[in-house]
Formats: sequence, C-alpha cells, structure tokens
Amino acid sequence: MNNKPESLAAAFIHHLTYERRLSPLTPENYARDIRVLLKHLNKDNLEQVQSANIRQVIAQLHGKGLSGRSLSRMLSAWRGFYRYLIRDHQYRHNPCIGLRVPKSPQKLPNALSPDEAVRLLTFRTDDILTLRDSAMFELFYSSGLRLAELAQLKPADINFAEGTIRVLGKGGKTRIVPVGDYAIQALKAWLEQRPQIIKPDVIALFLSQHGDAISARTISHRLKNRARQQGLNQNVHPHVLRHSFASHLLQSSGDLRAVQEMLGHASITSTQVYTHLDFQHLTKIYDTTHPRAKKRS
Repeated sequence: MNNKPESLAAAFIHHLTYERRLSPLTPENYARDIRVLLKHLNKDNLEQVQSANIRQVIAQLHGKGLSGRSLSRMLSAWRGFYRYLIRDHQYRHNPCIGLRVPKSPQKLPNALSPDEAVRLLTFRTDDILTLRDSAMFELFYSSGLRLAELAQLKPADINFAEGTIRVLGKGGKTRIVPVGDYAIQALKAWLEQRPQIIKPDVIALFLSQHGDAISARTISHRLKNRARQQGLNQNVHPHVLRHSFASHLLQSSGDLRAVQEMLGHASITSTQVYTHLDFQHLTKIYDTTHPRAKKRS
C-alpha cells in the first residue's frame, strides 16, 4: 500500500468519482482543495498531522486573503478526506474535527438587471452551436439551474406538455422546475438540430461541437464570451444567471418558499440572501423617487 500523501489523495478522488459517483465538478473541487492542504502541510505522513497543524494552514491561507467561505469549503474537503483515511486506511483521528474558520462578511451574489438579462439572451442563432447556446442560456435564466445540473440533463428530462424539466440536484435529490416559453422554444429549436452532430450512445441534452456531452468548462466559456459580445461589462458565469433568476423572481413574487423550492436549496437560509438583493433594489428605487427620502441640494 502506497501511503504517500499524493497517492492517498488520488485514491480518495478515485473513491469520490467511481464509488460514490459524485457530480464531475465535485471531485475536481476536492482535489484542488486537498492539493492546497498538502502543499502547506509539507508532511510525508498525514497520520502525524494534528489540529494545530490544520489551524496553522487556515491562518496562513486567511493571511493571504482567502475568504471565510473559501476556507470553510476547504476545511470541509479536508475533513472528508480524513474520514476516508480513517475508514479505508486505518487512520486513528481526524485533525479537522471541531475546527472553525474566521468569518468574513457575507458577499451578496452578483445579478444582472432584467434589461441586462434580455440583452444577454438576445442574439442571432444562425448555426447549430448558437442554437445550442441559446437553449442553454435561456434554460439557465428560466429555471435557475446550477451548472452541473444543466450539464447532466437528458432530453427525456424535458416535459414540453407541462412546461417543466426534471433536475438532479445536490445530494441526488430530484426536483421538477417550470420552464418559460422562451426557453421552451429555444430547446425545441436545438433538439431539431441536435441529431446532426450527436455521437452514438450519447444521451446528454447538450453536446459539444464533436457530438459528445458538453463539459461544464465549455458552457462557462461560451457564456462568458457571449456576455462580452453582447456588451456586458462584468464577469458573467452560470451562477450569475442562477442569481438573476432568483432575485428577479423574488422581486416579482415575494414568495421566498417558492424560490427556495425552485433553486433546490435544502435550507431557506441559503435562499434568504436574495431578500438582501431585493431590499437593495427597493432602497435604490426609494432613494431616487421618494420626495422625502433625501435632502435635495
């Protein structure tokens, strides 16, 4: 048995990928976070690591400017790594148990304005790839999907008659979410052309130009390029469309529970961040329109 830290980390990632069959992005994220740990620990024997060593790594990373949220994610990955080592490699303790990371101010998610969302999604679809992109981006904004959720969709997940889509979310939980008319039309246009490039035995809804299942990285890259082409001066990634979906829906309906359900949040606490976005929106309107909001010079 190879007990070198790098080999143990590789075995853990293999376990996540092929035994637990987690979403493809999850093992990648775990691998990145564990590489950070190994780089800062600089130890040949992970069983000798104590809680004090982990605290020191957290302090070093915090000193380099990493946010509390990033550190919390890393600590969770390290904790899971040690749980695996205890179970499969007879390690005796988990040095990450009971540790906390420094808190950082909550950063509100970026969101496009409704006008910016329309500008992003209004472009010519004059070839098969732009038809695909239109369907992907419309679905992101229409239904508030996560990147991994969209990448693993299949045509059978769409119910055109009911205007819904079945989504496999975090923790293997399935939810049904509505799909708007613009997304429905874009999906139908894409599905008409999809057979031209699909490879045998490929079941993914969205394909690369070579007919394979499209990667999450390619989706992000296409969206970022499209935003730049549409004249949006901000970093537009898939989560921005998810945030925009949630904040626009909440501004219109005020129904926090419904937004929670559509986003697939296990806790309403995760959804409540959008109430802050909504409050910012209302405050801005108040400050610019109410005659007694501010002193006029």
